[in-house]
Amino acid sequence: MVIIPAVRPPLAHEERWKRDLAPSMAFRWLAKGWRDFWTYPAPSLAYGVLIFLLSLVIVGGMFFYGHDYILFPALAGFLVVGPVLAIGLYEKSRRIAAGEPVSLSRMIFVHPKSGAQVLFIGALLCLLMLLWMRAAVIIYALFFGMRPFPGLDHISEMLVTTPTGWAMLVVGCAIGALFGGFSFAISAFSVPMLLDRRVDALTAMGTSLALVWNNLPLMLTWGAIMLVLVALSVATGFLGLIIVFPVLGHGTWHAYATVKP
Repeated sequence: MVIIPAVRPPLAHEERWKRDLAPSMAFRWLAKGWRDFWTYPAPSLAYGVLIFLLSLVIVGGMFFYGHDYILFPALAGFLVVGPVLAIGLYEKSRRIAAGEPVSLSRMIFVHPKSGAQVLFIGALLCLLMLLWMRAAVIIYALFFGMRPFPGLDHISEMLVTTPTGWAMLVVGCAIGALFGGFSFAISAFSVPMLLDRRVDALTAMGTSLALVWNNLPLMLTWGAIMLVLVALSVATGFLGLIIVFPVLGHGTWHAYATVKP
């Protein structure tokens, strides 16, 4: 019988989940991610290019089919599904640590020890992203009624120059933070764990939730670093993802290796 750690509430602040690590450790994870990026850099760069191209295709598709009104929620949703997309980067860092060969094909065609359990988490995170995108549309309708989306050229002015726009921003950011915080908590360590160990998805998510909750200052710092770097990458027209995404992916593996039970 597999005991799911989340059944033993992380709110209990058990010592099993607590790590005596300063928030500054998050910057060491980032530095290790940078080091792994430059260890056999070609596969990481290629991986980053693939993520960049995927982002362009998705955003271009939104504009082509007239769904630009969900662009901002979709950009936020990228952080939700990012941990699953980065599984190949976790594999590269694992191989470097184990002294195993590294190649792009091994990063793309990963064989997690948990098998198809990764697909379960991937499907759950995709559902969370779709739910958040639908919630964002509902929030817009609640504040602006059935008013058509004014387009990206006018939405910023409408949001920051009207009381209704500011209210929608506050409520939308608060609800988005709940979605983002929950998805971050259940995925921060679960996907690397499924790659590294033969466990079920619920156990991995429960473990991740417990570790995040009981090391909150450290994990908030790591989450803030990820948010800032991804936001800067989006500001560059997604070009920054070519480097930022691999570095964060490698750093996440080192975060898991540091705190894993």
